[in-house]
Amino acid sequence: MEKQQPFAEAMSELEEIVRKLELGDVPLEEAIDLYKKGMELSHYCHQKLSNAENQLISIVNDQGEKQPFQPVNGED
Repeated sequence: MEKQQPFAEAMSELEEIVRKLELGDVPLEEAIDLYKKGMELSHYCHQKLSNAENQLISIVNDQGEKQPFQPVNGED
């Protein structure tokens, strides 16, 4: 991918590629190009989700340091 795009836009584009490939009525050369583009988008989306997950699972303690989030699970 040559530029950063919003996650939602990348997902929409990936869904459209999957739809076209599932229909099966694209020429072989185009199907190969779509598959490659789909793999790039899939990797990009996975990275975005992984980065978001890493941000959500860390918190900042009283000293301003990041630390992993550890839920209490209802225990006192």
